[in-house]
Amino acid sequence: MPGVHLLVSGRVQGVGFRWFVRTLALRLKLAGWVKNLPDGTVEIAAHGSDDRLKEFQKAVLRGPEGALVTAVEELVPVNEALEHPFSVTHHR
Repeated sequence: MPGVHLLVSGRVQGVGFRWFVRTLALRLKLAGWVKNLPDGTVEIAAHGSDDRLKEFQKAVLRGPEGALVTAVEELVPVNEALEHPFSVTHHR
């Protein structure tokens, strides 16, 4: 299944970004997770159809009101099975 693994930088913590991503992913029926990292970035892993992932990535670039996304780095996709439904997790 196609997937994306993203590292999002900017004003993305403390603005509801993870909940925005989760709501979007649930609407698009994507599997995966989102979490804050200690350095102030947000990491996202998602699996789903190509069309839905493209829509997802476009919305992540905008973020919720109050967020300011300055960069989205594409990482190597996660190969493990991702949770469904999409969840908010915590840094380990």
